[in-house]
Amino acid sequence: MPPRDAPPAGLSETSLYPPVKAFLEAQGFTVKGEIRGCDIVAVRDDEPPLLVIAELKLSFTLELVLQAVDRLRAADQVYLAVIASRRGRDQDKRVHRLCRLMGLGLLLVDLKLGSVVVATEPAPYKPRANLPLRKRLLKEHATRKGDPTSGGSTRQPIMTAYRQRALACAGAMRSGPARPRDLKHLADDAGAILLRNVYGWFERVKPGVYQLSAAGAAAASDAQPRDS
Repeated sequence: MPPRDAPPAGLSETSLYPPVKAFLEAQGFTVKGEIRGCDIVAVRDDEPPLLVIAELKLSFTLELVLQAVDRLRAADQVYLAVIASRRGRDQDKRVHRLCRLMGLGLLLVDLKLGSVVVATEPAPYKPRANLPLRKRLLKEHATRKGDPTSGGSTRQPIMTAYRQRALACAGAMRSGPARPRDLKHLADDAGAILLRNVYGWFERVKPGVYQLSAAGAAAASDAQPRDS
């Protein structure tokens, strides 16, 4: 099965030229192809003069972005143009955000209809700050003890601050059942940790009293430091 970004067989980048040329001409540009290594150069005589460069690729690639970065030094506006897909990178909102961050326009070309849709405009852009996300990042950074997980880890559980507190509770319960108030010195949210039981480590013995499950006992044992 071809990758989801694979372009239709038998097409070349020149297939995108007619619809993109028509799109720019409809805006009053004089359009010419292959000018000093640029796929499309469009000039409009309005004041001030506006130079637009468009780079054509069958799908969104890093090479396309790198070409556009080079063109930014020469043009007032730079567009990337790719074939519109149903599930490819051109539909990924992260790609659109990347283009906006770099001040690049992104054109999605439907070859069947001969139409062009503007996914992003080539204009300066500063993303709106996500303050709740920033707050969560700072809280996790401040409450996580030490640096237990190497950046880039994907094949092992991430040692979050929450997991650290749950392990502390589990470690204290190796000696027997406990109540949330018995564990407050280890985790302010001990009651919530035992009640939510995110990892399946705790079992309620009776109202307000919990013990370790088999998984919890194993996790608490694994978390104990080993003698060298």
